[in-house]
Amino acid sequence: MSKKVVVGMSGGVDSSVAALLLKEQGYEVIGVTMQIWQDEAEETREENGGCCGLSAVDDARRVAEKLDIPYYVMNFKKEFRKYVMDYFTAEYLKGRTPNPCIACNRYVKWESLLTKSLGLGADYIATGHYARIEQLPNKRYAIRNSVTAAKDQTYALYNLTQKQLAHTLMPVGAYPKDEIRRIAREAGLPVAHKKDSQEICFIPDHDYAAFIERECTDSVPGPGNFVSVTGEILGKHKGITHYTVGQRKGLNLSMGHPVFVTRINPETNEVIIGENEDVFSRTLTCSGLNFMSVPDLEQPMRVKAKIRYGHSGTFCLIEKTGEDRIKCTFEEPVRAVTPGQVVVFYDGEYVLGGGTIE
Repeated sequence: MSKKVVVGMSGGVDSSVAALLLKEQGYEVIGVTMQIWQDEAEETREENGGCCGLSAVDDARRVAEKLDIPYYVMNFKKEFRKYVMDYFTAEYLKGRTPNPCIACNRYVKWESLLTKSLGLGADYIATGHYARIEQLPNKRYAIRNSVTAAKDQTYALYNLTQKQLAHTLMPVGAYPKDEIRRIAREAGLPVAHKKDSQEICFIPDHDYAAFIERECTDSVPGPGNFVSVTGEILGKHKGITHYTVGQRKGLNLSMGHPVFVTRINPETNEVIIGENEDVFSRTLTCSGLNFMSVPDLEQPMRVKAKIRYGHSGTFCLIEKTGEDRIKCTFEEPVRAVTPGQVVVFYDGEYVLGGGTIE
């Protein structure tokens, strides 16, 4: 009897080809789109779409019909608001810069979808991520880099659990992007030429500060001071939710040369401004750890670390300084270490683990 797999279908080419590949491999495939949009106007959902909007449902349903697989829409609105939207606003109010896609992966796309899918008798869930899952000689499951560095999505998957990995398939990670599009074209999938989704799905206009103000009208910090690294007041800022570490544009400071946000202090409502060299660091600490290829870090280890999506990675020494804390010392200075973002550690091609930057 063939194994049953629930494929999370976003209406894009990657998850559509994931469903196609798994069907060709003999799995019993069920397509599911996660309904995560909140109760805003229908025309807004139509227009913005994102990875799980109304247009995603239409596209995913057409692909499912083409593949002749059952298709459902599952409601995860409550989980998405709690684990993604509320987390996003809370972090910005603390002067941190969150990564909502990572939270969505762990708590919505995996925890919620996997629990519901296993309850329906499925053996696995599958996604269209550019990453590979392998079981290592130590019996642990780990995410491995995709075959194409240009689309590698392992960074955003560092905090998946062993149980989640054991029940997940990622067939797309074995192919480069242009090959995925070719497979889609040759199979006649209606989304073969659809553009990739780029923006944060619940803020399609990229105006994070306006979103936070709508969500948290009473608790958003107002204007405060820009101050230098030595404490000199340089001017007024619009509110800490408008800024992130490393930012240069939109400061509206007449300093005669480029200056950058080096730190955000929510306690004093100050945004600290410095020179380019002030944005570089040789160390960071992280907490909220998740280990993947190893059960724990038992001794200092040289690894490659990525401090944001798109960062090529820098070699560093990592060592535990507490039960849930790692100090990371880089061999070369890294730019804009940003509290609230995650640092992901790689041992060769495999994700060792990671945590949230403090």
